[in-house]
This record gives sequence, C-alpha cells and structure tokens, in this order.
Amino acid sequence: MAVTFTGRVRQWREDKPGGLAVVDVPADLVAELGGRRQMRVSGTLNDAPFTGSTMLVAGGGFCVGVSRAALRAAGAAVGDQVELSIGPAATT
Repeated sequence: MAVTFTGRVRQWREDKPGGLAVVDVPADLVAELGGRRQMRVSGTLNDAPFTGSTMLVAGGGFCVGVSRAALRAAGAAVGDQVELSIGPAATT
C-alpha cells in the first residue's frame, strides 16, 4: 500500500552535513507503510521516480533515506519541503 505525505529533507546526522539525507515518515502513516520494519520502497519524490529504504530513528521515529541523485531528479535539497508517495518496492 502506498502512502503520500509532505516532509522536510534533513541530514541523518547533523554533525555530518555531507552524509545521508532523510525524510521523516509521519507517525500516523507508519502502520500503513508496513509497520516499523526496514524495507525498500519506491514511488515518487516531488513527482520524480524514487527508490529508497526506510530506517528506524533513535527515539522511536521512522524515516526514508533520500540519495543525492534522487534529490537532484526531484529538484530538491536538504532543508526543502518535498512530497513523497511511496510503498514497498516490488521484489523480483
């Protein structure tokens, strides 16, 4: 099942500004996305095709990693509000 939400792109670790970027998944959508388990997801990021992975966040949150290439394709950067529409990636 796909979920759609808006979130701010942030650094995974604020002390490593060149590192991984993530978008937090709203808590009320985590169950719809399949619960708090790590998984590959696909969909769109600002209407650009997107594939990433979900991750647990310290303190109980949940987020999806966003690559530099995905940000470029979506015309977005760290600090921007983006729209994601994601669901579990198809397995082959």
